[in-house]
Amino acid sequence: MIRAFLFDIGNVLVRFDFSRAVRAVVPFSDVADEADALHRIDAVKLGYEDGQISRADFLHEAFRILGYRGTEAQFIAAWQGIFTENEPMTSLVRALRGKFPLFLLSNTNDMHVEGLFRDFPVFAHFTGATYSHEAKASKPHRAIYEIACRTHGLDPRTTFFIDDLAANIATAREIGFHAHQYHHDRHGELLAAVRGAGVEL
Repeated sequence: MIRAFLFDIGNVLVRFDFSRAVRAVVPFSDVADEADALHRIDAVKLGYEDGQISRADFLHEAFRILGYRGTEAQFIAAWQGIFTENEPMTSLVRALRGKFPLFLLSNTNDMHVEGLFRDFPVFAHFTGATYSHEAKASKPHRAIYEIACRTHGLDPRTTFFIDDLAANIATAREIGFHAHQYHHDRHGELLAAVRGAGVEL
């Protein structure tokens, strides 16, 4: 019996496109090529998402490697502006709220969390969250799943986990979660899987 739901964020609850951030910052940077700029930012954002460096350190290093001359506020707005609502998933969350506790498990950072909760009302429906930058661990490694279970009192055998990446789903299944690999073009498959786990929608 399913007693709780655990959701990834990116490309599940919201879709994201980092190129939107890059397009916004390259006019203020020494790096004009968007692909090069994205590659350079990737080199430092993983440490930020894993909690190895602070927001201030990430911004300092991103500005340095890009030769960025814009304001910090402009960069943060661009960094937070990569998301768009996944409306079918918002509808599912609304259907589940009040019936099950809903939790988040995401490889992310504090700037994104701040922007997501500000810009997308769907996040108000979640009871709690485990973020990689706070846990200092990330999917697909077992540690972050185990942290989520301890923090939120989750039993994997009665928890339905939704993520877009195969590696993250594989770890979840090894631990014992009911797990579904999500794609926004196949939302109906998720609904069928949820119903197949005995949940009425």
